Amino acid sequence: MKFLSFILLFTASTTLFAQNISDNYKIYDVKKQKIIAISDIIADMDKADVLFFGEDHNDSIGHYLEAEIFKQLYQKYPKKTAASFEMFYTDTQPVIDEYLAGLISEKNFIKEARVWPNYKDYRPLIEYAKENKIDVIGGNAATRYSNAVTKSGLETLKDFPKGSSSFLPPLPIDTALGRYYEKFGESMGGHGTGTMKIYQTQNLWDATMAWNIDKYLKAHNGFKILQLNGRFHSDEKLGTLAKLQKYAPKLRILNISSFSDESFDNPEWEKFKTLGDYIIITDPKVKRSY
Repeated sequence: MKFLSFILLFTASTTLFAQNISDNYKIYDVKKQKIIAISDIIADMDKADVLFFGEDHNDSIGHYLEAEIFKQLYQKYPKKTAASFEMFYTDTQPVIDEYLAGLISEKNFIKEARVWPNYKDYRPLIEYAKENKIDVIGGNAATRYSNAVTKSGLETLKDFPKGSSSFLPPLPIDTALGRYYEKFGESMGGHGTGTMKIYQTQNLWDATMAWNIDKYLKAHNGFKILQLNGRFHSDEKLGTLAKLQKYAPKLRILNISSFSDESFDNPEWEKFKTLGDYIIITDPKVKRSY
């Protein structure tokens, strides 16, 4: 009886937590022009291959939604789901695989995969992947390549040894001038020589993540991928998303732009409609994860 009482209490508290969380976000379908549920996004994945989740890195509600979407995606497409992370690096893929296979400790994983300081926000997804034997792709460029580009520009990548090419996307990397370049300049307070090199680093990140997704899908036909990245990388279907479309024009891609906004109680959906296929607004009053 004590065990049964514990199960009932646990189930009730979990349900209450989910209900409380649901009060702190709203999902808007831009095409249908209406509020929807997570399950509606999952249903739309019948006609898509990749779902981008563009996050604010410190949004606690956004991280909860990422984990929930990941679970529901896997439940609908068991053995045909994978996740790709901006937050892990291509050269740490063996470490990621070893941890998911249960061969190394979490302590070693955290150290040797060089996880982000807010790894606790992504840990639920990693543990779910480990439990269900789901592939996780380390999508981003190693910091040593990013630093080299920030210092010397994209041309420097041609000077790296042949062995480095297994961690890098095909060269040369397009710097995607146009709307993306203008947005980046606005975020940096203007264009300049230094800004251009940082922008080239941004393009390296985008190209590496896109290349890793494309490479995985070519080897795993029919899979659905959840791609997690900062929303600048995919808002307006620019950045990583645009590069993925260039690598694989036939891929069907959906994207989410998720962020907190002061208009939460009465969202200005029309104002945000260009950002993605789905807009998620979270309550700004909820404590940030860092």
